[in-house]
Amino acid sequence: KMASRRQDSHVQFVQIDGLVALKIIKHSQEEGAGGTDLVQGVLLGMVSDNRLEITNCFPFPVSSHTEEEDFDEMQYQMEMMRNLRHVNVDHLHVGWYQSTFFGSFINRPLLDSQFNYQHSIEESVVLIYDPLKTTQGFLALKAYRLTPAMMKFYKDSDFTPDAIAKHNISFENMFEEIPVVLKNSHLCNALLCELKDTTKRDQKFNFLDLGNSAVLEKNLRQLMECVDDVAMDTNKYLNFQRQNFRQQQAKQQYISKRQAENQQRSVRGEAPLPDEDVNKLFKPLQPPPRLDCLLVANQIDQYCGSINEYASQSIAKLLMAESLQETASSAASAAAAGPSNQN
Repeated sequence: KMASRRQDSHVQFVQIDGLVALKIIKHSQEEGAGGTDLVQGVLLGMVSDNRLEITNCFPFPVSSHTEEEDFDEMQYQMEMMRNLRHVNVDHLHVGWYQSTFFGSFINRPLLDSQFNYQHSIEESVVLIYDPLKTTQGFLALKAYRLTPAMMKFYKDSDFTPDAIAKHNISFENMFEEIPVVLKNSHLCNALLCELKDTTKRDQKFNFLDLGNSAVLEKNLRQLMECVDDVAMDTNKYLNFQRQNFRQQQAKQQYISKRQAENQQRSVRGEAPLPDEDVNKLFKPLQPPPRLDCLLVANQIDQYCGSINEYASQSIAKLLMAESLQETASSAASAAAAGPSNQN
């Protein structure tokens, strides 16, 4: 059973229960091999006013190659939702979640899956979880959905440059990010407040720990790979333009030569040559699909945003650490100067 569709189903924000976040984190830790392997699952909940409430989830099982032929993913989902309904748990399908490795999640499989979900369930979203960033103390959960223009563009299955220009598609308006809000029950909030009061605060400046440069290096390397992919795709498109230009020139030369021959035949009183279909002689070249290039450009935008966020936080921490160090040095100098003045 799926969430009901509405004519105006624009979701303003996604509300996630703390239990769902913990289940996703546990799933990634147990089956994601520390974040290197991707894990996926189903999100359950309901739509209320302008928010999408995600109250439960369950993972997709990891099936071996020998079991892939016998495993029916749709049957598994229906059986799980039927069991949840029997125990009075929310069982309405509202999307799916997926983990990511260093923010690399913009690809064709994700686009295909989200299109199928959103085509069937208009309010569905994909929840992206970054386990590596979470291990550094920042819970990374982001919700995305395809824009209406991208839904129309992908439904036509025409990814030529003319179709992209017709639908006004760019890497900036393929996906839209929806704000995520975490919600806990009152008992959980009371427990967190109690734990906060009882927690020892021996290290007060943990938030000033400088980030690991390996994260920035990995993001830059992946960004360089994406830039290389865009350069290769651009070369393919430029090669197509050159071939198309040569074909157009050859077509015009053939037409001009044909017209000149007909003029000479008319002067000699002969019948003109029969008309021929030029497109049969010069078959139009198929332009290369541009969807992959759009996806890579969107992934580059994601990497740039992550690098910008990482660099901004690191620079802020450096400035704060520098000011604290200057304050500590000034206090030490003043303390050392005190006894010398007395002497």
